[in-house]
Amino acid sequence: MTILMEVVAEQWEYRELLVRMTARDLLLRYKQTVMGFGWAIFMPLVNTAIFSVIFTRVATIDVGTPYPVYAFCGLVAWNFFASSLRFSVTSLTSNPSLVTKVYFPREIFPFSAVLVSIVDFAVSATVLAALMLYYRVDVGWPILMLPVVFLAIVIFTAATSLLVSMANLFYRDVKYLFEIVIAVWMFATSVVYPIGRVGGRLGAALALNPMTHLIDAFRAVLLDQRMPGMAFGFTFAASIALLGIAWVTFHLAEFDFAENL
Repeated sequence: MTILMEVVAEQWEYRELLVRMTARDLLLRYKQTVMGFGWAIFMPLVNTAIFSVIFTRVATIDVGTPYPVYAFCGLVAWNFFASSLRFSVTSLTSNPSLVTKVYFPREIFPFSAVLVSIVDFAVSATVLAALMLYYRVDVGWPILMLPVVFLAIVIFTAATSLLVSMANLFYRDVKYLFEIVIAVWMFATSVVYPIGRVGGRLGAALALNPMTHLIDAFRAVLLDQRMPGMAFGFTFAASIALLGIAWVTFHLAEFDFAENL
């Protein structure tokens, strides 16, 4: 606990550097692109259109709300998570001069990737709001829990980002395996279809996926006008514990980072 308090205090001391690094990464991500922030909207919309054709024309499923809204809602939350990890996995190995020659908390790199993805999430959320208005999806008082649900997603994402960035530094195979794992993980999560309808042992195994509970809670407060279930509470608590463990592990391992670059 003492070590965790120390690393949090150190991160707070370097908060201005985190802000500057986030601004730099945000600029680099969209530099010399025609669409700019439009990419944060374009890909979820394309995927929503594809899955809407599949699950409304080919294999029809009833999700209790207009399917395009259901799918886009899941994709907005998932893309935030996947995008954060995608940029975090190489965040240390792509900055060797900074990692080896200048001292500052190295977790700034993966945390910066998460903060940049929050900006993309905010842009995509405006389109989600427009879709909800178009399909006349009402909201209720449970939407007040939306900041708490999103905070849980951010915490779990930050913890996972620390782990994958550190893993890729020590084992460069991670960046090659990442795209396979993240694709499989998406279809093992309630992103474009309800995982709860999968029965048997496979359904029981998929129920252990923390991202399913987080995305289900996101939809619950936003689309279904209901509070998140107990599974969300357990996932939130586990995410906080995972962040603490990942952060301390990252801090203890960073003294070996320079030798592996």
